[in-house]
Amino acid sequence: MLPTEKSMRLADFILGNVELILSEWETFARSLAPGGKMTKLALRNDAEAMLRATALDMQSGQSLAQQASKSKGHGGAVGEESDGLDHASVLHGVARMGSGFDIMEVISEYRALRASVLRLWTERHPQFDINDVNDIIRFNESIDQSLAAAVGSYTRRVDQSRRMFLAILGHDLRSPLNSISMAAQLISRTSGEHPASPRALSVIQTNTEAVTRLIRDLLDFASTGQGNRMPLRCDLVDIEILCRQVFEEFCVAHPQRTLRFHSDGNLTCDGDAARLRQVVSNLMGNAIQHGSDEGPVDLSLTSEGSTVVLSVHNEGLPIPSEMVDVIFDPLTRHTLPESTAQRVPGSVGLGLYIVREIVVAHGGTVEVTSTAEEGTTFTVRLPQLRPVGGERQLA
Repeated sequence: MLPTEKSMRLADFILGNVELILSEWETFARSLAPGGKMTKLALRNDAEAMLRATALDMQSGQSLAQQASKSKGHGGAVGEESDGLDHASVLHGVARMGSGFDIMEVISEYRALRASVLRLWTERHPQFDINDVNDIIRFNESIDQSLAAAVGSYTRRVDQSRRMFLAILGHDLRSPLNSISMAAQLISRTSGEHPASPRALSVIQTNTEAVTRLIRDLLDFASTGQGNRMPLRCDLVDIEILCRQVFEEFCVAHPQRTLRFHSDGNLTCDGDAARLRQVVSNLMGNAIQHGSDEGPVDLSLTSEGSTVVLSVHNEGLPIPSEMVDVIFDPLTRHTLPESTAQRVPGSVGLGLYIVREIVVAHGGTVEVTSTAEEGTTFTVRLPQLRPVGGERQLA
């Protein structure tokens, strides 16, 4: 219990207890799923600026027009303090989107902040008068204004990432379709007798497969984007045999690269073989794409108790720290310039997202570690027995 005082205006309390309020804010944010692995600085990001701007806005004069503007989510329109609150709130919304918070988690932060400030203040200031009622009204107006600005910046960033995602998709579909169209026109003009006809047929086949992969990834993305787990058809799978097959395919496709395979232990599990092949193929492709051309790519399998552990390691430049927490989220990742710079034409960037969804559907986990000294390693852990009650079907 805080020591009580006979009179303390709410704005003065906020300015005098910023650290106490921020501590409760940080504790609540850490309890949300994305906040569990975030640093103290990242959890608090623009919270202090919002708190101070809120208090200063409450202490400033306010006309009826300004009050009406705030009630409609348009901010204070003129006040310097109100503009400062809008600026900090916009930054907060963008930062939370980039850290993987969903919109309901952002809203819940504000709900918790509102409750925390009022509770701490009333513990210290138990006797109310008419000024206190006005303070509470002004505080709620400022919090609502901040929430509106944060939600607005969050949704604008989501819309931006979606537009970028669709632009990438349109670009990557257009190229193989153009190749298919030109090859088909050549065959139709020559009735299949031209010397170039076999080559044209090969172009059609290769690019049709490219489009098929893109569409398959999009269907997988759409099927899991509504909160549903990826559907699986499970049977007993020997992961060692499956991984060796994928490994040998990559050895043939990339003869210039050093690829290594190691396996040990009991490597059978109850799973969907086709989906697990996607996991291995996507992780190997990612390692070859982003790893050093001179360095090896290692595919390793081992067992830990009743868990199969699969890891893919490559050397080279590490994953930027700001991308590590969002690397499995395509919409968030597409807002970062590093992702756009590293993207490979013909891939819409869903490979790691699909890896995560398949692994989670199997009741497993996937994580990544990446440093300049140790390289990059993706580690998948799969239970050998499928979880009871999972949304899977036996073949």
